[in-house]
Amino acid sequence: MARPVNRQPAGARTHGRVTINLMWIEFLELLARGASIVEYEAPVIEARAAGEPADVVDELENGKQLALQIREMIVAQQRRESELAALYATADDLARVSDVDAVLQAIVHRARQVLHTDIAYLTMNDAEEGDTYMRVTDGATSAKFRQLRLAMGEGLGGLVAQTAMPYATSSYFTDARFNHTKTIDSAVKSEGLVAILGVPLQMRPEVIGVLYAANRFERPFTRAEVALLGSLAAHASAAIDKARLLDETRQALAELSEVNQLLRSHGQAVEKAADAHDRMTELVLRGGGVEDVAVVLVDVVGGSVTVVDEDYRTTASLGDPLDLDSDRIETAVLESRRSRRAVRIEEEGGVLWVAAVVAGQQTLGALVLAGHQDLTEVDQRIVERTALVTALLLLSRRSRAEAETQVRGELLDDLLRSDVGGADLETTVERLRRLGTDLGEPHCVYVVGVAPSGRERTRSAAAHLASTEGGLSGIFDGNVVLVLSGPDAGGRSQRLASDFGKSVGLPVTIGSAGPSVDVGALSATYHEAARCESALRRLGRSGVGAAAADLGFVGLVLGDDPDVPRFVASVVGPIVEYDARRGTDLLGTVHAYFECGGNLKRTRELLHVHVNTVTQRLERISSLIGDDWQAPHRQLEVQLALRLHRITSA
Repeated sequence: MARPVNRQPAGARTHGRVTINLMWIEFLELLARGASIVEYEAPVIEARAAGEPADVVDELENGKQLALQIREMIVAQQRRESELAALYATADDLARVSDVDAVLQAIVHRARQVLHTDIAYLTMNDAEEGDTYMRVTDGATSAKFRQLRLAMGEGLGGLVAQTAMPYATSSYFTDARFNHTKTIDSAVKSEGLVAILGVPLQMRPEVIGVLYAANRFERPFTRAEVALLGSLAAHASAAIDKARLLDETRQALAELSEVNQLLRSHGQAVEKAADAHDRMTELVLRGGGVEDVAVVLVDVVGGSVTVVDEDYRTTASLGDPLDLDSDRIETAVLESRRSRRAVRIEEEGGVLWVAAVVAGQQTLGALVLAGHQDLTEVDQRIVERTALVTALLLLSRRSRAEAETQVRGELLDDLLRSDVGGADLETTVERLRRLGTDLGEPHCVYVVGVAPSGRERTRSAAAHLASTEGGLSGIFDGNVVLVLSGPDAGGRSQRLASDFGKSVGLPVTIGSAGPSVDVGALSATYHEAARCESALRRLGRSGVGAAAADLGFVGLVLGDDPDVPRFVASVVGPIVEYDARRGTDLLGTVHAYFECGGNLKRTRELLHVHVNTVTQRLERISSLIGDDWQAPHRQLEVQLALRLHRITSA
């Protein structure tokens, strides 16, 4: 039970902010103990009763709404976790249980639990009798209902079987879409059912049965519930398919008992399928990746495997690299999605087998297998099952990546705000460490410029790179921003501009700055990189990458928001710091040297020192800002920095 909030005694007057803080703590306690919705009204009601000002009551009302939103998110997450747990448990049943009735009973029971319905049941089509019968029920109380047999095309289930589409009704007896018959309506009424959802059990294009969830009161079924019941139906179909495969295998073994070689071959095929199924299931349970799936497929079936994404770009490859024709692959993927089978296509380099990776109505990519002129039925099934597992892994990885990308983007936004500091900065840095990002290492900031049509894909590419390398990415001030560790901002920005440009098919311009180890100065580093990107565009150098240091005074002149102190510090800052520490005047020596046109004798006379002294000072200056400071391209920068320093100092 949550600890009660200590409030002021009756009659005592407290400052509004103290009251609000106490109420906020109470909202947190309500969230922590999973309180009912009505309990969230108490802090607001108490504030009104205590005569608190209207602004205090309004803020508490806002706090209540925010707490209720958080509560709803927690409930939705818990519901999603329960659904995923049911799917994983069902996959585990398929791997470990050979009794199809036990698997179907478990699936029906989980459907009832996860959808929170009064009853769940499964019917199977009887091809010999030409009707359908009740195979499994969970929660049914009527013997008449459990023994129901009905003709094809009758009731809600008949419509599902005919159309191979899910159907739901919140009030079955008043729904005119269905063919109501006395037999069905009587059985449904005996069970007291009102709201019914039915999804097809399919084996290839054929509907072999229907999985139902129903309630004894009116209620609508959401799309998420329809999709979840459909996933469980797919597992039920797989269980029936597995049972049929085992029956066919036993029959073949009995008929071919005299042919020892064929018996051995068939046994090996079944063992291969079971081994592949077990290994794939293990991959799902331990959170493996697409590359692991490719390893298992090549290990079990042989050949070479390439995994492509929805844009038919290679994301993983094992074995000999394949030169894929994206147009032919796209056509094969459409055919595979339609037939739900791996499709055979002939290329100049040999035969390819293409299996679409599909989740619901979304195509996530494809598996491409090479090295087999023909595939056995078992090997083809393994390829198809591998595509299903790949879809599940991609969905899981995409969900995790989206959540992580959002968090990294929020943290980047916090760091780039100029007012972040103190405890807020420490909290942000600690959250970054938990994500595997250590900004204590030297890091560079990259501002990515691209046409609006390519911004989303560029953001996705930057998010993937940041996640892979433990960096940060997000949108800030309308720019795609990337923070990565490493000392070479200029060289890497050139490579990133090329890589991102190829990925999105558009020119990508990247301005960078750094490296820096000062987290608090990240905002300033970002602005320097943004000025660099702006200068590149003004110079007509779209599609390339460069660091602010690469542009020198050009970046200062062309940037949207010139940072004069930073430019001066980057060029002659070491000399200014040396003079301040040692009490010398190397800066004056540089001024005199340039005023005398680089003539040592005239410089000596102007400074009233020995020529050796001038030489020693110039050598010290070279050690501070580089030996090439007298080169023509550096002289202009140094002289400009000297003039700006003199003006700003004055």
